[in-house]
Amino acid sequence: TVFPSSSSPAELNVLPFCSQFIPMEVIDHPKHGSIIYHPSLLPRHRGASAINWTLIHGDKKGGFTVFWADDGLDTGPILLQRECNVEPNDTVNTIYKRFLFPEGVKGTVDAVRLIAEGKAPRITQPQEGATYECIQKKDNSKIDWNQSAEAIHNWIRGNDKVPGAWAEVDGQKVTFYGSTLVDNGTAANGQPLEIPGASKPGIVTKAGLVLFGNDGKTLMVKNLQFEDGKMIAAAQYFKAGSSAAVELNEEEKTFAEQMRAVWQSILTNVSQIDDSTDFFKSGAASMDVVRLVEEVKLRASSCQLQNEDVYMNTTFQDFIQMCVRKLRGEDDEEELVVDYVEKNVNNMTIKMPHQLFINGEFVDAEGGKTYKTINPTDGTAICDVSLAQISDVNKAVAAAKEAFEEGEWGKMNPRDRGRLIYKLADLMEQHQEELATIESIDSGAVYTLALKTHVGMSIQTFRYFAGWCDKIQGSTIPINQARPNRNLTFTKKEPIGVCAIVIPWNYPLMMLAWKTAACLAAGNTVVLKPAQVTPLTALKFAELAARAGLPKGVVNILPGSGALVGQRLSDHPDVRKLGFTGSTEIGKHIMKSCAVSNVKKVSLELGGKSPLIIFSDCDMDKAVRMGMSSVFFNKGENCIAAGRLFVEDSIHDQFVKKVVEEIKKMKIGDPLDRSTDHGPQNHKAHLDKLVEYCQTGVKEGATLICGGKQVQRPGFFFEPTVFTDVQDHMHIAIEESFGPVMIISKFKMDDVLRRANATEYGLASGVFTRDISKALYVSERLNAGTVFVNTYNKTDVASPFGGFKQSGFGKDLGQEALNEYLKTKAVTIEY
Repeated sequence: TVFPSSSSPAELNVLPFCSQFIPMEVIDHPKHGSIIYHPSLLPRHRGASAINWTLIHGDKKGGFTVFWADDGLDTGPILLQRECNVEPNDTVNTIYKRFLFPEGVKGTVDAVRLIAEGKAPRITQPQEGATYECIQKKDNSKIDWNQSAEAIHNWIRGNDKVPGAWAEVDGQKVTFYGSTLVDNGTAANGQPLEIPGASKPGIVTKAGLVLFGNDGKTLMVKNLQFEDGKMIAAAQYFKAGSSAAVELNEEEKTFAEQMRAVWQSILTNVSQIDDSTDFFKSGAASMDVVRLVEEVKLRASSCQLQNEDVYMNTTFQDFIQMCVRKLRGEDDEEELVVDYVEKNVNNMTIKMPHQLFINGEFVDAEGGKTYKTINPTDGTAICDVSLAQISDVNKAVAAAKEAFEEGEWGKMNPRDRGRLIYKLADLMEQHQEELATIESIDSGAVYTLALKTHVGMSIQTFRYFAGWCDKIQGSTIPINQARPNRNLTFTKKEPIGVCAIVIPWNYPLMMLAWKTAACLAAGNTVVLKPAQVTPLTALKFAELAARAGLPKGVVNILPGSGALVGQRLSDHPDVRKLGFTGSTEIGKHIMKSCAVSNVKKVSLELGGKSPLIIFSDCDMDKAVRMGMSSVFFNKGENCIAAGRLFVEDSIHDQFVKKVVEEIKKMKIGDPLDRSTDHGPQNHKAHLDKLVEYCQTGVKEGATLICGGKQVQRPGFFFEPTVFTDVQDHMHIAIEESFGPVMIISKFKMDDVLRRANATEYGLASGVFTRDISKALYVSERLNAGTVFVNTYNKTDVASPFGGFKQSGFGKDLGQEALNEYLKTKAVTIEY
């Protein structure tokens, strides 16, 4: 009811959905009458179960109506309507939370505003398209199996959670929850379950209960509830009640008695809690479930329960048995099934997953599509990898969304989340040699570098961000106070939701770690697309994440093409943040797609042409050593590589001579050979671009001192290369090579800063000088996100990393990286 003031009568009745008739004298009493919110697009689905019938009918559009109340049933004139798309697997809960509630509040406010302004319409409801369906109750929600799979799915989801669609199975009434449509190409392997009236027996699989429509198509339900109120995972149907009770030790008996006292304090109407006492039949409600979960956590912090654990173990005995199994680590967690490709290489057996990783499982791509990933050392195929399709992206995003909104991850205590991330880092360390070997054969990284940097820094990154999980906090802010009232304003840092991450091929695991660790620490869920040419360490990471105990749906890995998978992630309406590392060209396209789709948050780490300025007063030996590292580190496949060296003219010739001498000592060869300095380029297309790049430099008149050619041997090897006499207008002075090509230009003091900054890139930079004043002056004026002084490539997990200008925006690493995956909410309270 809207009051103009505390002393005046109501001018307008604003009513929520009403399921009963209201006397007209009540409706017409206020000056402006009464308006009512209704959760359907009237005149369709009049009545109390409107949302249910929107889903049961499989409507593609849903929404709500604010209408003027009359003496009929939802038949009054329409004031306003808002519509939304109904997704194939929406439930009453998801569509309500996503649209009907938040947009309904806004729509009702808009309706009141229109009335206040005298602009509110009264649109007579048409008779065409008008429907009224009965109220859904348990006795009329029985499943009719003589329908298509889609119709059965719509019936189940339309009745989920209340009143619940049910059928007779094994002589008892069983209610079905959590229905999804299943791709018919997916084979269902499991134990058959006879269901009276169904066209085929259901199949109890490790993922759930597969059901068949009369059209031969399939759906799957996740949970089942029996007449006694007990709920189980559908995958556990044949295991329910089959486990022998475990015998409790003294410590566990103490825990059981503590929990008996907790049950007694909740179920005050029960005189004594015995083993057969049923939590819900004794009067417990949903709020009591939350309390019970928290009481367990207080007494046994390692026993992390979900609400559904209580629903599935309703008697005191079953509840204690479930808790004890969890405390012992024997809680029947579903075994991770991995179809490995195994290879004996580098004096070890490496085991590589090669399928997509979606919702905690390794699965084939739609249609079984695959591609071959190539070893750049010899050009041979390593294995066939599943090639994600658009439907796979949609499944992964849906899994990530459910894990964030409904799953354990979104509700988890930040400190517990940090423990899981730290456990993941420990597992990565245990598999460090295997990860480094996979990285070497898949990307060509020199094994010792992969061990230290590609993998070593990845482990450090996860450990660093694990520590941030319980330290994410807002602040209190003084604001102007209007007397006599007082105000308190504070901010909260909250996770964004489903985040997409798209990474390049130069540091496949480390780029994953830089973004994913911060993303997970902030409390988000992830759908990650590794580079198509280097997917294997990302898939191994997925296996380790599952074994570390990260809940299903938190991490999803989709090898595939950027044009298809990356584009769909950019466009997907349920992705709220996209982090990208790659080329400036693709970054611009991604940014545009993210803006057009749903204005999702974006962070971009793009191309570079980083200047390195070497003054004549430098430590020459160090400048040569670090200058070579700045270009040739990781075969030059390094986003912050020094794309152009400015060497003061008085030392130019000496510097070039020393560099060439050192290049001659470099060993080019097998990256698994511990004496190798320089491995193969990552893939054939990139090798061809390097050859073309150097040919362009020669044509433009730059002096090719050494290198510039493909090494004539199996694999994608390219010689370390040096160009001098490079002028500012030349292509090789402007564009990034992303390879082992050193571009050297002479300079005099008066113009070096202008030349160094005369680029559209601004990722990194460097300066070598013994003069600290000169170093600080130059570093202050270099327009780049990172400046190295008398060193290069010295990144650290605690130091923010990111560029300016067309090198992108946003930061990886350090505390600042967390802000890329958090949103700030301001709360103001008047008291």
